Amino acid sequence: MGDVLKDLTAGTVGGAANLIVGHPFDTIKVKLQSQPAPAPGQLPKYAGAIDAVKQTVAAEGPRGLYKGMGAPLATVAAFNALLFSVRGQMEALLRSEPGAPLTVKQQFIAGAGAGVAASFLACPTELIKCRLQAQSSLAGAAAASGVAVPKGPIDVAKHVIRDAGTRGLFKGLVPTMGREVPGNAVMFGVYEAAKQYLAGSPDTSNLGRGSQIMAGGLAGAAFWLSVYPTDVVKSVIQVDDYKNPRYSGSLDAVRKILAADGVKGLYKGFGPAMARSVPANAATFVAYEITRSALG
Repeated sequence: MGDVLKDLTAGTVGGAANLIVGHPFDTIKVKLQSQPAPAPGQLPKYAGAIDAVKQTVAAEGPRGLYKGMGAPLATVAAFNALLFSVRGQMEALLRSEPGAPLTVKQQFIAGAGAGVAASFLACPTELIKCRLQAQSSLAGAAAASGVAVPKGPIDVAKHVIRDAGTRGLFKGLVPTMGREVPGNAVMFGVYEAAKQYLAGSPDTSNLGRGSQIMAGGLAGAAFWLSVYPTDVVKSVIQVDDYKNPRYSGSLDAVRKILAADGVKGLYKGFGPAMARSVPANAATFVAYEITRSALG
């Protein structure tokens, strides 16, 4: 089996592990990010992450925490296979000789390159996922306007294409790239740096699973710490109405978020994102490492 196919397979397994562990946290994050600003004198729909969990489970049952999972599940193989295989090819280009370990700086570069490629697949997937996850918090506005709520990923895609054409699926591409490129550069760089530190040398081939879990968790936390405000901007743009948008673009979204909520508005849902990042990314990297090692 060639290296590209090995990376594709291992990336697929890693992505599935990430999704299973992390999706409920992601659902709460998007609900908090996308809830409309309350009218003067009224409280927001969700008081915080715990309240969002309680309301979601009460209204939709536990499966409500997995709402919108269909879109990323359908493409998780392609997304993570692409991310890890492009990263693998970048590593091959950056190596001074076959088999030589990459420096942390080179891992940053490889991660950034992988992020560029992954953005074009991540954008439509994230848009469908976010619009499904945000349905309950936007239901009131939809009912008032007489708009039918889409029933699933395919229905969301049909609504988007009907309203904005195929290019509507790429709404939020700029902030998606603003998240994926620096975020993956940081994530893969921190992962390699943590592994080398824990191994005590650039050779990390004999690192134990516990150390891999720790390195993967740190890498995931670093990803969100470095790009979270960009993710908020991406989410609000992707759930925005196509016919009567609140935001004309990323900069307009930033200005309006700051005007309404201050800097803290750019960190809505930060708690669930960080709570998700450690276990989900630890699962991703460990699943990837185990699968890649098993494939030889």
